[in-house]
Amino acid sequence: MSDTVATLPLVVESDGTALTELIAGRREELRASLVEHGALLFRGFDVGGVDGFDAVVRALAGEPLTYHERSSPRHSIKGNVYTSTDYPPDEEIFLHNENSYQAAWPLTLFFYCVTPPETQGATPLADVRRVYDLIDPAVREEFVRRRWMVVRNFHGDFGTRWQHVFNTEDRDEVAAYCARNRIDIEWTGADGLRTRSVRDAVHYRPGSDVPRWFNHATFFHVTTLAKDLQEGLLDMFGEEGLPTNTYYGDGGRIPDDVMDHLRAAYREASVRFDYAKDDVVVVDNMTAAHGREPFTGPRKIAVAMAEAYTPNTPGAK
Repeated sequence: MSDTVATLPLVVESDGTALTELIAGRREELRASLVEHGALLFRGFDVGGVDGFDAVVRALAGEPLTYHERSSPRHSIKGNVYTSTDYPPDEEIFLHNENSYQAAWPLTLFFYCVTPPETQGATPLADVRRVYDLIDPAVREEFVRRRWMVVRNFHGDFGTRWQHVFNTEDRDEVAAYCARNRIDIEWTGADGLRTRSVRDAVHYRPGSDVPRWFNHATFFHVTTLAKDLQEGLLDMFGEEGLPTNTYYGDGGRIPDDVMDHLRAAYREASVRFDYAKDDVVVVDNMTAAHGREPFTGPRKIAVAMAEAYTPNTPGAK
């Protein structure tokens, strides 16, 4: 991995300068370090709350993005600054690259620690250049050849509703959005929707010829869920009706041993650190996957996304 380095994240500690001023004076250097290392941790700064965090996002990466085609529950704190995923604190959120199941995604992610947890609650990171290298070449080649598919089912009386995911009550708007973004749709029942998207498993960050394992194939697969939750969802919906599941791009089942291997690769590449109040973590979304540990205490992390990127064609560098 010619452009991979060991330090993830790269820590930038306060020297008394305001964070937005530090960014203004070192912006190009910091952005280059972000791409090289995969993440930056700004520590010891007086960020100034959510308004100050928003200013940091704008200083380093421009206008924060709206959260589209949602896959997890979160709500806006102010404008395009959101809560981190509103999952129960005893649940792990597995490592993933934000929106890698979509036709477009943010290049830059921001996490701001308003209130640190009492225990655990880290945002673990994994360099997806290293994840790629840890995966058996035969497994990689199978995914490159066949691609991968995510199937999502929106049940009107269970889980996240399609109206929330697509930010509209209008079925025609949903259909138009999905057509633009290479998503096949099927309306089911009185108020249900099934979507299918086929995406590439390996991508290249703009300006780099180093391959990245950049997809949600592991995150969305039913076997990545806790065993009791897997069994409960399968009993309730059957495989065809699962809220999310993944397959090879031609619809073929991904073998359980392959999924075990992929999860092991992410975990081997994973690093963690404990949050301190006012930490700002910036993640290069095409270089580092992120997740969430279970936690205790009042953990409050604000998040923002920036710099939308759309590949020219599937598989394009």
